[in-house]
Amino acid sequence: MSATHPAADSASLMDRMYRHQRHIYDLTRKFYLLGRDDLIASLAPSPGARVLEIGCGTGRNLILAARRYPGIRAYGLDVSRAMLATARAEIARAGLGGRIEVAQADATGFDPVALFGVADFDRVFVSYAVSMIPPWREALAEAARHVAPGGSLDIVDFGDQAELPASFRTLLRSWLALFGVHPRVELEAELADFAQSRGWRLSFSPLYRRYAFLARLQAATR
Repeated sequence: MSATHPAADSASLMDRMYRHQRHIYDLTRKFYLLGRDDLIASLAPSPGARVLEIGCGTGRNLILAARRYPGIRAYGLDVSRAMLATARAEIARAGLGGRIEVAQADATGFDPVALFGVADFDRVFVSYAVSMIPPWREALAEAARHVAPGGSLDIVDFGDQAELPASFRTLLRSWLALFGVHPRVELEAELADFAQSRGWRLSFSPLYRRYAFLARLQAATR
């Protein structure tokens, strides 16, 4: 990233990475992005809730969430315009254009009022994007800033694989690094500090022998 236009450089990088991959992304990722459906099932937003996905990619998760919770309004942002083109096409194909809105933005700094006309969200979720965003701490802080009082920030991503064979762990991380993906093995401890500093409540659930994890940061009510 350049010092002058980091968001623009990030967008260009993601567009180059996904210009062709976006057409087969959902077909291939279902085999190793485990826990995404568990996250959607755990959201449990109330009717009328506003739900935002950070790094919405092809729109796959937003479509599933909108179908599962027909009373919500769903929003998504992604830095890649190429992925958003696919997302808009898939949302339209699903007949959900009236309930899902997506926009181009950087996860480390965005204005939801300018993007969507919405100030905050009852649920903000991040699915396998923390491991792809180099300034991931800044992205989580920005996401938390837009959680409504009493709402939650929900995350699913790669875990530390501590209960899996060391050879598998080494192979997985080497392969993921080829795509700019780096599991944040320190994330559980960091989220605990994150929650404590804000007076929020953390729940952290390892999945599939710590291959992945689900986390919820529950915001305090005012």
